[in-house]
Amino acid sequence: MPVTRRLFIAHAAAIAAAHAQQAPPAPVRGGSGPTNGKVDPRVGTRDVAKLYSYSDRRAKVALIKGENRRKNIYDALVAIDDQIRPAFKTRKYVLIKPNGFDPSRTIISTQLDTVHGILDYLAPRFKGPIVLAECTGNTSKEVLGGFGWDRVFAEHKPLDIKLEVPNEEPNRYQTLRAIDYDMHPIPIRLGARFVDSDAFLISAAVMKTHNMVVATMSIKNVVVGAPLPPPPGQNRPMSESEKRKFHVGIRASNLNMYFAIQRMIHNWGVGIVDGFEGMEGNGPVSGTPVPHRIALASTDFLAVDRVGLECMGIDAGWPGYLNYAWQDGLGQYDLAKIDVVGASVADVQRKYRLHADVDRMLEWRGPMQDLPTTL
Repeated sequence: MPVTRRLFIAHAAAIAAAHAQQAPPAPVRGGSGPTNGKVDPRVGTRDVAKLYSYSDRRAKVALIKGENRRKNIYDALVAIDDQIRPAFKTRKYVLIKPNGFDPSRTIISTQLDTVHGILDYLAPRFKGPIVLAECTGNTSKEVLGGFGWDRVFAEHKPLDIKLEVPNEEPNRYQTLRAIDYDMHPIPIRLGARFVDSDAFLISAAVMKTHNMVVATMSIKNVVVGAPLPPPPGQNRPMSESEKRKFHVGIRASNLNMYFAIQRMIHNWGVGIVDGFEGMEGNGPVSGTPVPHRIALASTDFLAVDRVGLECMGIDAGWPGYLNYAWQDGLGQYDLAKIDVVGASVADVQRKYRLHADVDRMLEWRGPMQDLPTTL
């Protein structure tokens, strides 16, 4: 489509409006009645703000600063032990969801010491099975011996730990109802392990900027890590990966992540954000390291991501999927209702450099320019 002067001005205005806002966007208000026989299609949302189901429940987030990643993770979990222990009684096993299995990708993937810290915490407190699961292009056997996870498990005997690659079993899935680029409803296959009600899910995320939703932490690690790619060893096009179904434009992508939160939240146990070495710039894979030396943890995934944004110096109104979850009462996002224990946010806050395309990511906040025909 040619870039006309009119489209350019409209695009620039939308971005300027997004930058000016410091809170989640107010609903667009339509006119009071028909004009020339037509009704503004936005008129029905004029009173929607008062109907959002924001949570009144207080959340507790541990924020630890220190020079030892493993100890930071352990201390963060101990700080919220009173929140974690009661939930153990209702689950049959612990499921740890790392952000990737290859620790050689040092600022991209979950590190061995992050999982060491989690297992240090679990050892005296949980006696059931523990599963470390992530979708990847390698088989579980290759991952276990090739990336050092066998040595991690050996150090934590006699814990009952196993490693799984869910896309090795492509027929074990549950579906998420989402939307495609053309706003048509579509199913997305999620690995059954990630939505198992018997699991106490721990998200072992990395603090990073992102190329689609501004920032990625505990929630995105789970919801976009659960869709099944092709089985390991199959040279299949990326278009056959269920994960690609989330990447359908800025607006629909944020909505699909929100739909996934609704679908998956029932087994969420603890959200961990490892910021020992964060990533800024063109994340989530091409950014540069930030020696932040922090770790965060909470049983409220939305709250831990909210505090994480504050630590990164990122406007909380910018990630669409988190704001949608807040409006639906799927966690606490209001800092006034979040109790931070450990270090203070002010003492650890940095200003992360954002992705070069951040202005485009913020277009979800402004009005749609490609409005459909109204009837």
